Amino acid sequence: MKPSLFLASLSLLAAPALAQTVIPAPDIQIKTAVLAAPTDKKDGATVIGYDTDGKYITLRKGTNDLVCLTDDPNQKGFSAACYHESLEPFMAWGRKLRMEGKKGPEMNEQRDKDAKAGKFKMPKQPATLFVFSAPSERYDATTGTVTDGNLRYVVYIANATAQSTGLPTKAEVPGMPWIMDAGTYRAHIMITPPAK
Repeated sequence: MKPSLFLASLSLLAAPALAQTVIPAPDIQIKTAVLAAPTDKKDGATVIGYDTDGKYITLRKGTNDLVCLTDDPNQKGFSAACYHESLEPFMAWGRKLRMEGKKGPEMNEQRDKDAKAGKFKMPKQPATLFVFSAPSERYDATTGTVTDGNLRYVVYIANATAQSTGLPTKAEVPGMPWIMDAGTYRAHIMITPPAK
């Protein structure tokens, strides 16, 4: 075999290894996870991220009522989320289903069935979720820097409806609060400020 063909075949064998997901260091995961948190909650939030095998792990045990999830390195773009601890059963169930390989509509359908079966509970009171996101080109995973990210707000109110809240079922102008999944266990108010 010619040396050039041999080297080319080696590069093809090595290609899958180059495509593997790189998990950021724990300090970077913590730094980026709390970008979604209100300022007064950042230092005391619990942070859930990924170990070197890509499995969920608690990176930092918190001292307040906020739980933050770091960006999923397998997903395009950047997205970190923080939520009130009362939402943890709902969120933990979603993480469990993801680890089982479920995603998208399949995951939502399974979680809906499991909620009806009483496998987890939603909070009785309103509970907030904050999501901070940005396109891939605005995120540097080596430094944990996000440029011009967008923050959106979600308030879960189980079984709330447009009638019970007075909210519309879609936003009529950017940033207008509206209710999504109305009348279900995962009903929530969406507030999405205009993108930067």
